[in-house]
Amino acid sequence: MQCRCMCNNINWVRIQKGKLQQNAIIKRFSRTYREDIPDANVFNTLPGIQKLTYEWIKDYNSIRPHPSLHYQTPEEYVA
Repeated sequence: MQCRCMCNNINWVRIQKGKLQQNAIIKRFSRTYREDIPDANVFNTLPGIQKLTYEWIKDYNSIRPHPSLHYQTPEEYVA
């Protein structure tokens, strides 16, 4: 993680103790992913979960509207 940050000139800072809201965006995304993929499916192989994850990412970024983006998809919001 730190190497990736240093290679891209990103200053990596730990979340401050007692300030869990600093990690709220990641926690929300993780919950959304967890509910849609691992909790909703049974996997026998790693390629199986990778394939579903790839399809989920396409859906999440292209099809699914996000309330925080005024019910637009991320692609619509950026355009």
